[in-house]
Amino acid sequence: MTLTQLKYAITVAEATSMNEAAKLLFISQPSLSAAIKDLEEEIGIDVFRRNNKGVMLTLAGEEFIGYARQVVEQYGLIEAKYIEKENVKKKFGVSTQHYTFAVKAFVEMVKQFGMEEYEFAIRETKTHEVIEDVKNFKSEIGILYINEFNRKILNKLFLDDGLEFHPILDCHIYVYIWKSHPLAEREEITLEELEEYPCLAFEQGNNNSFYFAEEVLSTYHYKQLIRANDRATLLNLMVGLNGYTLCSGIICEELNGSDYCAVRLKSDEIMTIGYLSRKGVTVSSLGQKYIEELSKYKDKALK
Repeated sequence: MTLTQLKYAITVAEATSMNEAAKLLFISQPSLSAAIKDLEEEIGIDVFRRNNKGVMLTLAGEEFIGYARQVVEQYGLIEAKYIEKENVKKKFGVSTQHYTFAVKAFVEMVKQFGMEEYEFAIRETKTHEVIEDVKNFKSEIGILYINEFNRKILNKLFLDDGLEFHPILDCHIYVYIWKSHPLAEREEITLEELEEYPCLAFEQGNNNSFYFAEEVLSTYHYKQLIRANDRATLLNLMVGLNGYTLCSGIICEELNGSDYCAVRLKSDEIMTIGYLSRKGVTVSSLGQKYIEELSKYKDKALK
């Protein structure tokens, strides 16, 4: 297996066509097909599935391409630093469910490391994509929660994908609402008292299973439910419709503003928020600092 073969495979995966990939690589299509076939025979898996519409990655191929990208990127860094003598920025990425404090921790980490030597990325995204991003090396760390309901399913998925879940903090469940909501002054709210208000939940796309829901108590039968795909829209719906969502209770007014509050939900449910990483892969110094910043929120959990 050669670096050239890895680059070929990555280009085919991105182009989804042998012909298009061959043009991008400035080689003939038969030569490219032969190189890919030799690679698949050597590693013992089918990286691509061929049909009359082009090529697409197999499940095993998706994992292989993730590793291939890491190898090619690392080689590029070595080549630039020691051969071309360039100052190449190191990359660090985080994928997370929609937690403001996870973004705030990212901000603090970036401030401490600075932008001159590093290239940063943070992706607030769907639960399944958080897992896929870490699995395929798109992000070094993924932030999500587990609880008694989804623990068994997600842990099995983590194991199959070669990932490890590391707990950071445990939280009670809170109702996140705007401060002019009729229930905003309460010390505790029940689900029954929330029935006349719409519950707001994050859309999970094709993986809209209860196990992938970002909000706990996902199997509860809500009389009113609105799904949205970003945090700003949910905040607008809180104000416009007196909507609410369920959260960890950890609020960052610096980012979301001071117009919202969290009221304890009357429930014994506990959610554990933690980070995903590749099994057997050492977390970078940036990743360690990011985890350190996240850990500072332990004191605000389980109040």
